[in-house]
Amino acid sequence: MANPMPSTAVLDILRRGTVIPAHPLALTQDGRFDEKHQRALTRYYCAAGAGGVAVGVHTTQFEIREPQHGLFRPVLELAKETADACAASLGRPVLLIGGICGKTPQALEEAAFLKETGYDMGLLSLAVFKEESVPQMIAHCRAVAEILPIMGFYLQPAVGGRVLPAEFWRQFAEIENVIAIKMAPFNRYQTFDVIRAVAEAGRADDIALYTGNDDNILVDLLTSYHVRVGGDTVALRIVGGLLGHWACWTRAAVTQLNECRALVGADSDIPAAMLTRATEITDSNAAFFDAANAFAGCIAGIHEVLVRQGLMASARCLNPNETLSPGQRDEIDRVYRAYPHLNDDAFVEQHLDEWLA
Repeated sequence: MANPMPSTAVLDILRRGTVIPAHPLALTQDGRFDEKHQRALTRYYCAAGAGGVAVGVHTTQFEIREPQHGLFRPVLELAKETADACAASLGRPVLLIGGICGKTPQALEEAAFLKETGYDMGLLSLAVFKEESVPQMIAHCRAVAEILPIMGFYLQPAVGGRVLPAEFWRQFAEIENVIAIKMAPFNRYQTFDVIRAVAEAGRADDIALYTGNDDNILVDLLTSYHVRVGGDTVALRIVGGLLGHWACWTRAAVTQLNECRALVGADSDIPAAMLTRATEITDSNAAFFDAANAFAGCIAGIHEVLVRQGLMASARCLNPNETLSPGQRDEIDRVYRAYPHLNDDAFVEQHLDEWLA
């Protein structure tokens, strides 16, 4: 039996489009779970205007699932508790998206936990399905969707994903409990495969499209996609983002999304200044995500920015090998100097004490 959809309020936020940061994991200098700063991060995202948070995803570090750490449940439960308190204070829902990984038995267990804990949907990673056929992957997705509404996830191969054919996305879009798709192949061709599949499946009004293309954020949000289906043209837009890049400088990201939405809503020409800003954001992401070193320092780079802001006490990762790459700190210094209008340091400084309380 199909699982009930999220509340109308949650679906309205998701389909209108919002900022969803991929939530990092805060650790102390000696590697213990830092609940104080973890709460502060969630409070920061909510206060910055994010419509939700994604927890247990790549930016949260997949190692939280390993038995020696045992952090999957504590981290997701703390995020739920903190986000609920923020929602009550703000008087609006905060979307809760939990990462779902692994082969079918693990994925079903994680989906059941998310449902039990009160998460609105699961972000379904297919990273472990390296050689399986399209029918095998679709069967897996259908099984998970029977437990919890899901957001599909096209992850770039450079960080563990695989190329997924248009045939897969067409069948995936036909699954009733698919309510959104995050597209993060860092590839325009593959991004359009997903968009076309959603249009051809007749789900353009049902499935919310989110960018995870940290290399192309603003252009994704500003573009109208037209797909011919039969004798008709179906218009689709990417309405928001679920991004590791938006785990820092989040207040500025909310402003950027609102500016994109205003331009789209007015059917305005895109100012050249917006395209210039798009390249500035991409350049900043190259520093944060360590594009020069095949994204080896992508999590550590986000941590570095958050430590500078006081939102994390340590840049440590659970995997001791996940650190800044040589020269990455200098690159972050460079983009801080080059694009001071993109950071939200003043906003964080104004509210940090209350978030850490």
